Amino acid sequence: MIVIFIDNIENFLSFLDKRIMNEVFYEFKEIKNETDLSTHIKIEIILHFLAKAGDTLVLYETKQTIPKPVNSDNDSNVVNTLQKIFDQVDASLKLIKGKIREIFLSYSP
Repeated sequence: MIVIFIDNIENFLSFLDKRIMNEVFYEFKEIKNETDLSTHIKIEIILHFLAKAGDTLVLYETKQTIPKPVNSDNDSNVVNTLQKIFDQVDASLKLIKGKIREIFLSYSP
């Protein structure tokens, strides 16, 4: 498997036509900063999907950092917003919570 990391979300969207399934997987990761005492924390949302180049699987991945108020359940708002963006690209795309690497490895021979 080849992993291609894309810095820019717009570029990530432009590669979606190469996908082999309609699922785009996402995961949230809190960025810990021991010295920051503000009321906001930073969250990374990591997006990835599988594509194929010949006989080789390709994992496209991007991440975006977003601020989140402490003790807020902003995750569902972020997912809903992302789903609307994906709907504009292709209404068949579905966001699935999970790590595609583990899912892929669990199905690999």
